[in-house]
Amino acid sequence: MAEISSDAPGGAKRSQVLAWAVWDTGSAGVSAVVVTFVFSVYLTGAVGKGLPGGATPASWLGRALAIAGVTIAVLAPVIGVWVEDPRRRRLTLTVLTSLVVGLVSAMSLVRERPEYLWLGLALLALGAACGDLASVPYNAMLRQLTTPQNSGRISGFGLSAAFIGSVGLLLLVYFGCIDGKGPTRGFLQLSVGDGMNVRIAMLLAAGWFAVLATPLLLTAHNLPAPADTVSSARGVLGGYRRLWQDLVGEWHRDRNLVYYLLAAAVFRDGLAGVFTFGGVLGVNAYGISPADVLIFGVAASVVAALGAVFGGFLDDRIGSKPVIVGSLASIIAAGLAMMALSGPRAFWATGLLLCLFIGPAQASARTLLLRMSSAGKEGVAFGLYTMTGRAVSFVAPWLFSVFVDVFGAVRAGMGGLCLVMAGGLIGLLMVRAPHRIPVADVG
Repeated sequence: MAEISSDAPGGAKRSQVLAWAVWDTGSAGVSAVVVTFVFSVYLTGAVGKGLPGGATPASWLGRALAIAGVTIAVLAPVIGVWVEDPRRRRLTLTVLTSLVVGLVSAMSLVRERPEYLWLGLALLALGAACGDLASVPYNAMLRQLTTPQNSGRISGFGLSAAFIGSVGLLLLVYFGCIDGKGPTRGFLQLSVGDGMNVRIAMLLAAGWFAVLATPLLLTAHNLPAPADTVSSARGVLGGYRRLWQDLVGEWHRDRNLVYYLLAAAVFRDGLAGVFTFGGVLGVNAYGISPADVLIFGVAASVVAALGAVFGGFLDDRIGSKPVIVGSLASIIAAGLAMMALSGPRAFWATGLLLCLFIGPAQASARTLLLRMSSAGKEGVAFGLYTMTGRAVSFVAPWLFSVFVDVFGAVRAGMGGLCLVMAGGLIGLLMVRAPHRIPVADVG
């Protein structure tokens, strides 16, 4: 990656961009291991086995993540107001990152016994909430790192680093702690007794994030700050008062930003649903073995990372909105093709094609928000971005289940996900979006 040009605010350099991207490499890897593939499965299976009462461990997991989602929706806008001042972004990111590392480390205390389920669920919910909240100051730093000419490329580079991070940590945990049969697992030869191999995996995940987050946390105070930054309100009530003022101001300044936040929340939920239910579809509808699901997940992450990089370059040439529109249309087409076909080969082909466009859609969604937000307001914008995404996060899972029940086939669930993305696409088409960040806004 070439060094950022001198028209960036203060002259951000290649090493600063790299440190920023590497933070997401650590964060995404932890999310994949803790929330998606390893710790949540450990809780709902081994730990929650034999849980008395009518509720299942999976339903308790859903409740815990729902509470985490509400927490994020409530706090993200206030954190966004707080980090309007770039000097507060490093402190906020450091605190939230440290909490995630500590909470993931504490997951190593969760033994394979039903009485530990509540501790595990609490740690998982708190860790997920802190991780999502940390994305608010992290994404707001994108303004400090980019110029009008390269914001798409840098956003795409950061997202590709996140996908690669998921692959790297998943492979490390799988081959080091999970792979194999018998009383010991992985090349670390860890005992499976009392869940020791999974508990050690949580320490690996915490260490992974701590190491990869350190470069940004140590250097974020040197990031260039726009000249027209504003002082943020202090306190929770003051933060909400400031948030309301900013919402009213943005509504009068450019209602398209509000419209975009709503449209983006919908299509981002659809994109998240594709990853969430991809394994379920592969195993239950297309004959993929459970062991091959992890391999597909690794391949999907790599393809999505490549797509994010290419989409970032295309973003800077033609604008963010055309990239998102083209990506969503391609994803819907691939999803409909998947529904019409059968067998493992069809799943691999259409699934990887679908993932190729997920990366550009996610990266350009972030870039477009940056380009639509006014200077000094990126913290508020990304706080609202996180909050609105959480507010509609139930839509894709609900429509997936509705389509499965109505049509009596698991593959029909993809139709529900396509409907969500189509709704977001229609909303996006109604948004007037700039091609680039106005030079005056960069500072």
